[in-house]
Amino acid sequence: MSIAVVFPGQGSQFVGMGKDFYDKFESCREFFTNADKALGYNLSEIMFNGPEDELKLTQNTQPALVTMSAAVWSLIKDKVKPSFFAGHSLGEYSAVYASGGLTFEETVKAVHNRGKFMQSAVPVGVGAMSAVLGLDEDKVSEVCSKISKANYIVEPANFNCPGQVVIAGNKEAVENAGEELKAAGAKRVVPLPVSAPFHCSLMEPAKQAMAEYFKNVTINTLNIPVVNNIDAALEQDGADVMDALIRQVAGTVKWTQSVQSMVTAGVTTFIEVGAGSVLTGLIKKIDRNVETINISSVDDLGKL
Repeated sequence: MSIAVVFPGQGSQFVGMGKDFYDKFESCREFFTNADKALGYNLSEIMFNGPEDELKLTQNTQPALVTMSAAVWSLIKDKVKPSFFAGHSLGEYSAVYASGGLTFEETVKAVHNRGKFMQSAVPVGVGAMSAVLGLDEDKVSEVCSKISKANYIVEPANFNCPGQVVIAGNKEAVENAGEELKAAGAKRVVPLPVSAPFHCSLMEPAKQAMAEYFKNVTINTLNIPVVNNIDAALEQDGADVMDALIRQVAGTVKWTQSVQSMVTAGVTTFIEVGAGSVLTGLIKKIDRNVETINISSVDDLGKL
């Protein structure tokens, strides 16, 4: 039996996240305190008590998710022997931290800045994202490539699971693609309540800013391979890991392919560590034969 530990990305956050771990375990409390210190403001207060609009700000959401994932992982890491780590979009940073590539403080600061870079890359209202349900990846990609042109971008942003692809780009192009995709057989196209069009070429300024930021950061060789989003490939070399994190900002998250590559490599159990259970649901749709466990609350610790 081979195990992969996976970490959630944006969209999994909720007000109150991590509070039960903070209250019950002193070792967890340190992560929340250290995140507040590293960032210079009270992130844990926003996580525990909101308001939700504050938590949904990208520069808060990203470190909040990493903080909770890291705190929960610290509790279970001696009980679990993973062969691989992976994370969805932002969750890849939690994976790199868990595998020894970055310190906790470095990770929290990196994703806080990543959030700011991503938010400022595109003016609010210019971009959009939609989930396309019931159509295969190739068809979605084909429709997007027919529509997309300069200043009218629409591209696949996330291959989440069979029948669920997220598209991103300029608002009008995304809306146009939505109509075309429904005509091509999509069951539904659902606009997503996001503040920016993540994982498409409109994020190029954020990608460049992240590359600049990483010039002052070293990622160590990983203890356990991470399956990256951008190539769905195994990595351990620090420079390769960093390159993938930079490219991921403006590239497609290949979650379906990442999970499939881990299954092919022998993974039979996936443990989702952190807020919510979004990845657990996606993994079950990718391969119903694998076992899934999610640890999002203190009560969930009994599942191990």
